[in-house]
Amino acid sequence: MPEKNEKFWKDGIQFQCQGSGKCCTSRGEFGYVYLTPEDRQRLADSLGVSMAKFTREHCERTATVWHLKEIKERPDCQFLKDKNRCTVYEARPTQCRTWPFWPEMMNAKAWSSEVVSYCPGIGKGRVISAAEIDATIHEQTESEKKYGL
Repeated sequence: MPEKNEKFWKDGIQFQCQGSGKCCTSRGEFGYVYLTPEDRQRLADSLGVSMAKFTREHCERTATVWHLKEIKERPDCQFLKDKNRCTVYEARPTQCRTWPFWPEMMNAKAWSSEVVSYCPGIGKGRVISAAEIDATIHEQTESEKKYGL
């Protein structure tokens, strides 16, 4: 039996994005795609516009936090197009790049119910090492702390 504090990912997790777009669609409980200043600049650069123009056209602010605009007629990410493909994949925000290794998903119960049952990339591709997973969790955690996400 595993120790109580033992990470369920200690031997790594096999994962490779399948490009299904499932993580980019609203399931009612997850909402905003939060954006750091670096995320907004990276997305602006990828679209060939200034950060100010990108922010005006694609972002909203809730309290002190920027996020992608939600389009009422379409609850999915505004950059999800053409058979559920991300049109800004290489420049995607930290929140998107760190999926499925979000801190709140890294307990066995959440992983089973929220990730394994939903994400077709689990069990595919290479094994992501525990060290890589820990680094991704750290990146997301630090981003949340730094920008109040």
